Amino acid sequence: MDLLSGIWTYVGTFLVVLTVLVFVHELGHYLVARRNGVRVDVFSIGFGPELFGFNDRAGTRWKFSAIPLGGYVKMFGDADAASTPGGGLREMTPEEREVSFHHKRVGQRAAVVVAGPAANFLFAIVVLAGLFALQGQPFTPPVIGEVQADSAAAAAGLQPGDRFVAVAGREVERFEDVQEAVRTGAGSPMEIVVERDGRQVATTAVPEATEITDRFGNTHRIGLLGISRSGMEFRRLDPLSALWTAGSETVKLTVGTLGAVGQMISGSRGTEELGGPLRIAQMSGEVAQSGIVALVWFMAILSINLGLINLFPIPMLDGGHLMFYAVEAVRGKPLGERAQEYGFRIGLALVLTLMIFATWNDLVHLRVFDLFRG
Repeated sequence: MDLLSGIWTYVGTFLVVLTVLVFVHELGHYLVARRNGVRVDVFSIGFGPELFGFNDRAGTRWKFSAIPLGGYVKMFGDADAASTPGGGLREMTPEEREVSFHHKRVGQRAAVVVAGPAANFLFAIVVLAGLFALQGQPFTPPVIGEVQADSAAAAAGLQPGDRFVAVAGREVERFEDVQEAVRTGAGSPMEIVVERDGRQVATTAVPEATEITDRFGNTHRIGLLGISRSGMEFRRLDPLSALWTAGSETVKLTVGTLGAVGQMISGSRGTEELGGPLRIAQMSGEVAQSGIVALVWFMAILSINLGLINLFPIPMLDGGHLMFYAVEAVRGKPLGERAQEYGFRIGLALVLTLMIFATWNDLVHLRVFDLFRG
């Protein structure tokens, strides 16, 4: 019984989280497609054989499929779930062209494609705004609680009770702002201004490069000053402030993710942090045990990442379609069928390679190979 309960905690939570995020993403595509007069043939949560579903009045088949690792919206004129143009586009009647996705203007098609990632970003903003308005935004005053001996902070002369005013030329309002600036500044001199006894004191600190392991087993190389915060509180915001703050947090998370990807590409950050479905399932179960608020936070972060990844200019993903549409807008006509076919093949190879690599990282992280060797 305990084993079954554990499986449900991890796998069940993962499937619920993924289903919600995939539904939000595909609903964005669906609504904008319908708004632009496109007929939608299939709205699927998952891939592969259908498990169950129904047809609505507009002729769309809404269904759940056997492989719950994504989903798709298949529009009239698509040859497959990847929205590859079908072979019979030229033989369509005027009435069929009117509701065909591939006969819409390039701007309309781009709007349909970008609506999926946009829905994920909007979902994250709404969820975070709800948390900030109902529970409150986690707020940590930028005040030092303790200073570790022989640390970068001690060497810079920082003391308990100091309130940060600016770090690396940027004003700070929360202790998290200090952490964010310091984490990425390992080994580099950093100008710091603090308030002490009613006056401002300027100093220079060099954050110590340190490797840490998070609760999920991921290793990160970050900068640390060697200080602790003085406490934490939650500030409930009015609806407008909550919405604005949620938008700002979404932008920060997006920029942070792009920065991490850039560091991986440049080689300054390891790729072992890349995780696939197994890692997400593990994290979902771990977070679910911390409570519903933590799980909602996790869903918002995942939604941002799902929207961002889909915007990468890789054929098969939404960003790849947008790249093709940009070329079409410049050329005045779409790319040839062969060029698009090769593009989708390359995109499929890249996506599959990334999935295999991420799954390999998951297996290593979860010590599956050690289990078999044992």
